[in-house]
Amino acid sequence: MKRALFFVLIVAVAAMVGCGSNSTSNSNQNTSQTGSGSLFVTGEDAPLSSVVGFQLTLNSVTLNGQSHNPQVVSDTTVDFARLIGLRSPLAFNSVPADTYSSVTIIVSSPVISYIDMAAQPTPTLSTINGTLPQTPYTVQVELPTPMVVSSNGLAGLKMEMDIRDSLATDGNGNLVVTNNTVAVTPVFHIKATKASDPDGQITDLEGGLVSVSGDSFVLQGPYGRQFTVDVVPGTTQFNSGWSINNLAAPAFVSVEGTFQADGTLSATGVEVITTAHSFVSGRILQVVSNSSGDAQQITMWVGETGADMVNDVDTIQTIDISAVTQYEICFFDGALAELLFNDQSMIVGQRIFVGGSYVSGVFTPQMISLRRQGVYGLFNPGSVTVTNAPNQGSFTLSNNGLAGYLTDGTVTVDTFNATVFYNLNGLGQLQSTNTPIPIIARGLFLKDPLNNGAPTFFAGFVSDPPQPTN
Repeated sequence: MKRALFFVLIVAVAAMVGCGSNSTSNSNQNTSQTGSGSLFVTGEDAPLSSVVGFQLTLNSVTLNGQSHNPQVVSDTTVDFARLIGLRSPLAFNSVPADTYSSVTIIVSSPVISYIDMAAQPTPTLSTINGTLPQTPYTVQVELPTPMVVSSNGLAGLKMEMDIRDSLATDGNGNLVVTNNTVAVTPVFHIKATKASDPDGQITDLEGGLVSVSGDSFVLQGPYGRQFTVDVVPGTTQFNSGWSINNLAAPAFVSVEGTFQADGTLSATGVEVITTAHSFVSGRILQVVSNSSGDAQQITMWVGETGADMVNDVDTIQTIDISAVTQYEICFFDGALAELLFNDQSMIVGQRIFVGGSYVSGVFTPQMISLRRQGVYGLFNPGSVTVTNAPNQGSFTLSNNGLAGYLTDGTVTVDTFNATVFYNLNGLGQLQSTNTPIPIIARGLFLKDPLNNGAPTFFAGFVSDPPQPTN
């Protein structure tokens, strides 16, 4: 029974995480060059093992068009590594209608945080400043396909920070620290996209609920920006027990969706993570269990917190979770989710959210939610297994980061017929690939009860990332 329930849940999660069109068309192709249109900008990363933070100030991001050069991002500090394969909104602007062929980015102030998993008795965190070739540093990226912004149209610009190629590393992909600094030469992959395309959709927007009105609500998001989120009755998926009718502050909410021409988001999924004021969110680095296998204590790198615990951001914290009884999986909760993610299911590398109370300087955890994340690695040729054509099966990636820590650098990725493959023609293409190409997968990292509890990445989205264009 447990095996069947696990399979049903994972298929549902794969469908949810990989939601969206497989279309690869570009943004609005109306070639009208008068008036103005709307442009959204998103950010994501291609991660590097052990690096949990890569903070970079975007002094400016400027589009280069035939007749106009609008600046679309200014003085925004982004921690690209915290996105771990997910996609977050950076900006929304009105820009002149034009055809834009390249993007100029001016950056400064890189700060890198990395984990030493071999340190005893617990992993350690180091934070150092990076050194750019010059400060500020200018990067110009040619778009693979020119971006057309039409009058009253909606276009998108996807910015991916290639952390693994931006930082100095040795032959094994390990960070090279010299004189307490790391050489940084920023590499970006940038392309035009549509709001409805898989790489144009927002997969990671979390924030505090501000207000609710009718079929929409306002969310306090990153970079000081508030977002209006529209809910489509009968279409937008809420986690169990929640709807727009009982949504109320205080609440910490996660949203998936697509930008609309007026700057609002149309939500495909809304999750109320917690109504607690206090929380920490980040990656598991160590789990201490009792003789029965029940996790009693976790050590985690903290990437985000509630306002009352902001001093814990970018630190390593050890938390007693022996009294926690509420376990959830993003967008799923209740008995089924707790059967699959509980105090015996926690493993190094998982991205989790811990909600609770904070009184007199003491954090008391009350719930733990397993979050979606990305994993990057090199595909291992010959590792593909197809169990149900076309795309239900598995393959492995070489990964010397947190996801591969427990498995000696090899991560098993399970896929389903609901998994979205982007820039790839499914498992069939991987099966015929004889070279170790880079792969990014997005989904959930879990113990697999169908395989003796082996750490397994269950993917709703799999992509062959672009190669450098700058």
